[in-house]
Amino acid sequence: MLSNYTKEFKYNISLATPVILGMLGHVVVALVDNIMVGQLGTAELAAVSLGNSFMFIAMSLGIGFSTAITPLVAEADGEGNVEAGKSAFKHGLFLCTVLGIALVLMVFLAKPLMYAMEQPEEVVALAMPYLNLVAVSLLPLIIFQAFKQFSDGLSLTRYPMYATIAANVANVILNYMFIFGKWGAPEMGVVGAAIGTLASRVIMVGYLWYMLSQHYKSREFVLHIKLFDLSKRMLKKVLNLGFPSAMQMFFEVAIFTAAIWLSGILGKNPQAANQIALNLSSMTFMVAMGFSVTAMIRVGNQKGMGRFKELRRIAFSIFLLTVLLAMVFAIAFMVFNVTLPRLYLDFDDATNFQDNYQVVTIASKLMLIAAVFQISDAIQVVTLGALRGMQDVKIPTLITFIAYWVIGFPISFYLGMYTEYASSGIWMGLLAGLTASAVMLFIRFNYLSKRLVHSESIH
Repeated sequence: MLSNYTKEFKYNISLATPVILGMLGHVVVALVDNIMVGQLGTAELAAVSLGNSFMFIAMSLGIGFSTAITPLVAEADGEGNVEAGKSAFKHGLFLCTVLGIALVLMVFLAKPLMYAMEQPEEVVALAMPYLNLVAVSLLPLIIFQAFKQFSDGLSLTRYPMYATIAANVANVILNYMFIFGKWGAPEMGVVGAAIGTLASRVIMVGYLWYMLSQHYKSREFVLHIKLFDLSKRMLKKVLNLGFPSAMQMFFEVAIFTAAIWLSGILGKNPQAANQIALNLSSMTFMVAMGFSVTAMIRVGNQKGMGRFKELRRIAFSIFLLTVLLAMVFAIAFMVFNVTLPRLYLDFDDATNFQDNYQVVTIASKLMLIAAVFQISDAIQVVTLGALRGMQDVKIPTLITFIAYWVIGFPISFYLGMYTEYASSGIWMGLLAGLTASAVMLFIRFNYLSKRLVHSESIH
């Protein structure tokens, strides 16, 4: 019966909506930076894109790792075990802080790579000072992630959303001041965007901590954290879940980052077009990510209660809902494939008209490919969330590696660099990787959940 699944839609949407808005908040920071910096010129826009490509890889490791906290807290919440939840959060926060410091150092060490990557010189010169400040903002961002994943695990998905909204407001105001030199602030161009990002991320952590310290369900967890009083067993448990989760996210983000770099080899305009299509498709991806977190929370809860038939039914209801939404996005991308990219550029600018026209022409083709991969992208990310909720992370890590790097990337590289498909070829490789990932992960979930239901019926 279809109603078995559709009756869950309302609760799934209520859990996922704050997560989606919070995730979109992170994308909106990038969008605001892109639109404001885009007013300065295409080289500046490409510089922010290049600087952020380094950041995305580091962020993916931090955010991916922090997702280990959610299923552990959700399972403890399902069992009603406060001590286990507290321990999972504390160890997760400690490891996220250590990882955050390591990632900041890693970005600084990786900076010379920019010169080796055959990127346009003017773009690299602008990207360097931007990257310095944005790299430091990784630390507050990853500490925020630890608090966010904990908050999600307790099903308090609204608080991280409020914190992200506050950060966005701060980011827009600070960007306006420091990019364009308004209200007595110095005019700093691209570096001004980095100042806005750093300050807003610090505000985000402080605000989320404050809200969690006021709520009866989370107060106990966040007020007296003995951060260095650690147990080897729990550290190992969080690492065993966190490290594969970080790698899964890394393999996916890295192939999209590779698309940015391959587009850079094709030239400034293909790189700008790639950035526009990527920015638009990452907005819809955040919706799927929201339902992925919902799958992680709800599957984790059912696992804690030992209700495996329910676990499977709830997971399928989330899959169904996500696919329906992905189809809506796919149609929108097809219908508005030219209109949407035009929002990013100034068509009244006579001197850059030729460049802008070429960027929109390329981006509109990429939007059609992005429309097709909406569905496979949604299925792979939500299934991954359900598997994390079951604390199954090792085999899915292998699956994501094969899908993106054994299947997807070679296709991107060959079609993008050696055929007339160029930019479209790069995105065909992305489509192949996402589809392979969706199919294999779904088979894995189906197999594991059936096995759990079977074990339940034996007992």
